[in-house]
Amino acid sequence: METQIHGALVEVLGLGVLLTGKSGVGKSECVLELVQRRHRLVADDVVKLRQVRSETEGESGPVHLVGTCPEAIRHYLEIRGIGLLCIPDLYGKESVLVEHRIDLVCRLEKWQQGANYERIGLERPMEEWAGVSVATLTIPMRPATSSATLVEVASRDELQRRAGNNAARRLDEKLQQSSRSLKPK
Repeated sequence: METQIHGALVEVLGLGVLLTGKSGVGKSECVLELVQRRHRLVADDVVKLRQVRSETEGESGPVHLVGTCPEAIRHYLEIRGIGLLCIPDLYGKESVLVEHRIDLVCRLEKWQQGANYERIGLERPMEEWAGVSVATLTIPMRPATSSATLVEVASRDELQRRAGNNAARRLDEKLQQSSRSLKPK
């Protein structure tokens, strides 16, 4: 099963990060800044998604989501006010990949007063993308927000969580332990 979505895909610290959001929210600018930080572009504007079963575990192995870009626009990035950029021409062939597994989705959206954004992060929300459950975050964008920094730190946090290190859960446990020790016996 293959499907196409509007978005961008970039490899950040070894994780495939799918950026979604409305047109004009800053996905391509985020990708450009990430490429300047030596992360790699997979797709901009159109991301083709397909399910892939883990080869190491055969038919019973987990299904992963892999993204790529239509060949006609592969390795190009559109930046409003500048135009189309060929990323390997500007940053070298090591700045791009043909495809990558999708490990994290970051939905970029304009900040909305009164919206209920995640502030603690005990559990990572999961959403279905082309039939595969993927960790998904909503990142609110305010003027002067560095989306690339937020996507990069979300990727670092995801790597820590995969290694069993959940900072929010650790702090929650410390606070619960502290409150238990303060209760009269």
